[in-house]
Amino acid sequence: MTPRIAVAAVTFDRHRELSTLLDAINAQSASVDTICLVDSGTNPARDVAGKHPNVDYVRSEANLGGAGGFALAALKAVASGADWIWMMDDDAEPADPECLATLLREAEARDLEAVVPLVVAPGQPDRLSFFFRLDGKVTHDRAELEKVGFLLDDGHFFNGALIRSDVFFKVGLPDMRLFIRGDEVDFTIRLRKAGIRFGTVTTTAITHPHAFAETKHVYGAGWHVIVPESAFKRYYYYRNRGYLIRRYFRVKSFVADVGGYVGYFARRRDLPGFLDWARSFTTGLRAKGFAPLEEQKF
Repeated sequence: MTPRIAVAAVTFDRHRELSTLLDAINAQSASVDTICLVDSGTNPARDVAGKHPNVDYVRSEANLGGAGGFALAALKAVASGADWIWMMDDDAEPADPECLATLLREAEARDLEAVVPLVVAPGQPDRLSFFFRLDGKVTHDRAELEKVGFLLDDGHFFNGALIRSDVFFKVGLPDMRLFIRGDEVDFTIRLRKAGIRFGTVTTTAITHPHAFAETKHVYGAGWHVIVPESAFKRYYYYRNRGYLIRRYFRVKSFVADVGGYVGYFARRRDLPGFLDWARSFTTGLRAKGFAPLEEQKF
């Protein structure tokens, strides 16, 4: 029996990229029944969505961020009666028409409840957009991951993640309070705590813009910190790191973050940068700072 597939996608003012994504989804060899698309952008993408009869377009006048957008899109996708939900950001694109079929085949063969493809940089198919840690070292080398084969209990959500619909009943939806940066980490932690079987398939990929410039090595290849390029992204990343450390009592992450960021900003003699990190991080540690975007005063 052919499983029913729904895509849960989010978009924000990326009409060209969204058009490319929707075309690629509907060109997959494994058919998609419905594409639940949540649009929080300032310039609605109704015309782009309307070119595809299977798009269930949801306009959000509030900016929900990636977390809120994925929560709403996933809920709509589950409500559609789909067996599997394929999560997709608007600036992602399946690397080939067999991507979805490969994920389905691997999930069934390995008895998985969620499966994730590799995420590669646009125009650089040998480079991973988001690093993996192998033998204690950070790598962006796709070939290194392919040597390992399947990676159980590891993966980068949400871009391209294929998730059984009943998983959302077990672990809940993405946490809209996190807005951006960290919602995927929170969801992954919940998967592990619930005993959900998932992993990364290294034989297929999607493309998504990379974040190479954000990775800052502090004490060699084994210890790094992430420093987003805009104040907007830095606030949410630092705050959400603090909040998740508190929520899940992540002692190792606390030590790594404090040691890493203190070392990073001290080496650069960047007191304003350190204070910015400290304010946002401790806000998260105190479980404060959650509010609609307009109240954050960006």
